[in-house]
Amino acid sequence: MKTKMVGLIVVLGVIGLAVGYKVSSDSSRATELKGYVGGEKVGFLEDEDVEKILRKKYHLALDYSKAGSLDMVTADKDGKDFLWPSSQTALELYKQEIGKPVRSDTIFNTPIVIYTRKPVAEALEKEGIVSADDSVYTVDLSKLIDLVRKGTPWSDIGLTQLYGNITVSSTDPTKSNSGNMFAGLLANTLAGGVATESNVDEHLPEIKDIFEKSGYMESSSSDIFSEFLRMGMGAKPLVVGYESQLLEFAAEQPDKWDKIKDDVIMLYPVPTVWSSHVLIALDEGASGAIDALEDEDIQKLAWTKHGFRTGVSGDTGDMSAFEDMGIEETVTQVGQMPNYKTMKKIIDYLEQ
Repeated sequence: MKTKMVGLIVVLGVIGLAVGYKVSSDSSRATELKGYVGGEKVGFLEDEDVEKILRKKYHLALDYSKAGSLDMVTADKDGKDFLWPSSQTALELYKQEIGKPVRSDTIFNTPIVIYTRKPVAEALEKEGIVSADDSVYTVDLSKLIDLVRKGTPWSDIGLTQLYGNITVSSTDPTKSNSGNMFAGLLANTLAGGVATESNVDEHLPEIKDIFEKSGYMESSSSDIFSEFLRMGMGAKPLVVGYESQLLEFAAEQPDKWDKIKDDVIMLYPVPTVWSSHVLIALDEGASGAIDALEDEDIQKLAWTKHGFRTGVSGDTGDMSAFEDMGIEETVTQVGQMPNYKTMKKIIDYLEQ
C-alpha cells in the first residue's frame, strides 16, 4: 500500500510539472512585432513593467529601430509590422505616399515645449517675452521669434555670458517630428494664424533662415534633449522638445533631476501644438498592438513613468506624479498644425 502511494505521488508530481511547464510556456510565448519608433518613446518601450504587461496579457513583444517620424515613412519597411511616429503629419504623409494603413490610432499625446535654463528664462521674463504663473512658464512665441529674426545678440537682453545671437535649437524639420512641428509653429506665428497653402509661400524664406541660424540640427529628439542636459546653457540656451522628455527624466533619474531642477525651465509656447503619437499598423498583427498599448495599466505607466498625456485633450487628471515641476495641468492654449499640403510645401522648401 505504501509503495502504491509513493508511486501515485510521483505520477501526480510529474503531471504537475508538465502542467506547470505548459502554463509557463504559454505565458512566456509572445509574438514579436518589428517596427520604427521615434526616439522619445524608447524609454517607454524598454520599461520592464510595460514589457511584462504586453508579454503576459497580450502575448506581444515589440522590437524596434529608432527613426525620425518623417524618415520612417519613406524608409525600407520590408519585415516591419508597424510605424510609430510622433505626429499626424507622418500619418498623412503615409496616406499620400503609400495609401491607407491597415489601422492607425493615437496612443498618447504630448505638447511641444521649449527647454531653457533659469538665467535665460529670467532675462526673457524681463523683456516681457516669458511669463510665470505658479511655477508654470509660458513664452510668447511671436515675440521670441521676432528677436531671432532680427539677429538680436544675447548680450542685448543682459546675457553677456552667452556668445552670438538669440537662436532656438531644434531637430531637423525634414527628418524629425519635433523640428517639423516647430516649423509648423513658426509658419503659424509668421502667418498670424494657422498657415495655409495660400499664405505660407511668403514666409518660407524666413522659416528657412530661422532654422539655418541655429546651426547643425540633430535628427532625433532624444539626442538633442540629451545634449541640452549634458552640455549646459552655453551650447543650447533654447531647445525645442516634448514635455514628456523632462517628465520621464525626472521619473527615471530622480537623483540627477534633483541636482538640476532649480535650473532647468520648461516653457510652454503660446500657442503650442500637440504631438500625437500615432501607431500605424502595417499588418493585422500590429493592429493588436494598438489594442494592447491602449490597455489601462499601460496608459497609466505612460503618464506616471514617461510623461505622456493619455486622457482626452491631454488632461490626465492626476498630477501627483510630477508635483512642483511647473507643469500645465490642462494645456488649453493649443493651435492647429498646418495641413499636410502646407507642411509639404514647408518641408520641400527646407530641403532645397
